[in-house]
Amino acid sequence: MIGDVLTSSILFEALRKKFQNAELHYMIYKHTFPVVANNPNIDRFIMPEDEQNFGILIKKIKKEKYYAIIDVYSNLKTALLTGLSGAKYRIAYNKKYTRPLCTHVFSRKIKPETNAGAAIEKRLRLLSPLSDNFPKEIKPKIYLSEKEINLARKKLEDSNLDLSQSLYMIGALGSSEKKTYPLPYMAELLDRIVEITNANLLFNYIPSQKNQVEKLYDFCNEKTQEKIHLEIYGKSLREFLALTSQCDALIGNEGGSVNMAKALNIPTFAIFSPPLNKENWNIYEDGKQNVSVHLRDYNENIFQGKSEKQLKNSWSKLYKAFEPELVSEKLESFLKINSK
Repeated sequence: MIGDVLTSSILFEALRKKFQNAELHYMIYKHTFPVVANNPNIDRFIMPEDEQNFGILIKKIKKEKYYAIIDVYSNLKTALLTGLSGAKYRIAYNKKYTRPLCTHVFSRKIKPETNAGAAIEKRLRLLSPLSDNFPKEIKPKIYLSEKEINLARKKLEDSNLDLSQSLYMIGALGSSEKKTYPLPYMAELLDRIVEITNANLLFNYIPSQKNQVEKLYDFCNEKTQEKIHLEIYGKSLREFLALTSQCDALIGNEGGSVNMAKALNIPTFAIFSPPLNKENWNIYEDGKQNVSVHLRDYNENIFQGKSEKQLKNSWSKLYKAFEPELVSEKLESFLKINSK
């Protein structure tokens, strides 16, 4: 996933500082490349889609004669690539199929020691077999070009938006229905945002999602509808990033867009899907620039005695209980700090 690829890119900054002359490669899926494009710490990208035959891919990895492979994904296929690579250091997360294939394995379950959060700290811990004194925290970064930034500014200026007002990117849709705050609830929050700030709102969506964002638009009151600009959206992931870099904050469902905004140093307000564990992804939260809300923050009892599977199966019921009134207080505090 895009958020995982972006977050794992911190390993390259840490490695580059420690091993300045090392050759550093990143194996990622092609669709995630835009979040790591222009990263100066990565020498080469390997896209597994370019090689359909898994056996041939293993042979190519062997031919590279890697000193170390760090398997952040740690699924069965990447474990086989790592284990059969011949690398001196084969590092992964602790699973029954990684243990016999790797030289070092680490648990994903850690208690974070910094506000970077578990997602950051558990990745950096994977570097510990290679050397001492790696940092415990590094913030993910996205590298936009001046051309990309200038084009985004021009797009906003040409749209006749009043840029003296606050401008928010809204992450209205999660990666699935199970990770999407109910649209009527989201509309209530958007109404509140406009009421408090009179901000202009952009939506993060792709053309195939237009019907859903139009439904959200219809749920909003007339004043909010006047401040929503559906015609301004990123036609590519890089264009979305450039537009987001010009916003005062990103507000919406927790996911890749929130992590991308954080990597651009744009304030974020994230709404977690109730079945998810907030501690896994609430990176760099400070209660001011980066804030998140989870149903568990308000109603712990509803989670008591339920397994992870039961929670996932109850996602709709849990979202119904996650009413906008619960979110509003933290959102209003966030807006006071992050508005013009």
